[in-house]
Amino acid sequence: MGLWIAAVGAGACALALAPYAWTYAASAGRRRGVDTVPHRPVAVVLGAAAWDEGPSPLLARRLDLAVRLFENGRIERIIVSGDNREVSRRETDTMTEYLVRQGVPADRIDADRYGYRTWDTCVRVRGLFDVRAATMVTQSFHLPRTVALARAAGIDAVGVGDSSMGARRRSTVIGYAREVGAAVKALRDALLRPAPAHAGL
Repeated sequence: MGLWIAAVGAGACALALAPYAWTYAASAGRRRGVDTVPHRPVAVVLGAAAWDEGPSPLLARRLDLAVRLFENGRIERIIVSGDNREVSRRETDTMTEYLVRQGVPADRIDADRYGYRTWDTCVRVRGLFDVRAATMVTQSFHLPRTVALARAAGIDAVGVGDSSMGARRRSTVIGYAREVGAAVKALRDALLRPAPAHAGL
């Protein structure tokens, strides 16, 4: 009986982790560093919390990566994607303002104001912004899922992730823990391909 219970438990664990493993397999070889990522015409920066005084520390680190990609000639444009409602402190406005302050010309920045979820972002930038190839920019814990979903949405995606563990350890640990459950939803999105919550610009 003990062995049977152990086998069932192991099987359940493997099944639960399968979507998480899928995100890593689907993004294998496509998660790169700022100095080694291949050129793409656009970077897509995924939204995160905005504060009254500007982007949260994790979001600022994502934006800083995008600035480096732009300055190094690895990308030509930046799309910021997030929830631009007042309740979310207008993420994409905050992101745009930060990038401009860092020296990115405003005419090189586009905003997806309705990127409520990672899947929504990927579908919207592919369909509404006609993005065929992109560098996805987010934290390292979020990167496998982001690249996997971008590819599922039809984007030739590579990704650059911010390794935030040294700077924001607690937030980063929580982020990695959440990815196990988020991967289940991601695999469902990739298979069922739901429409984004908001379809227009």
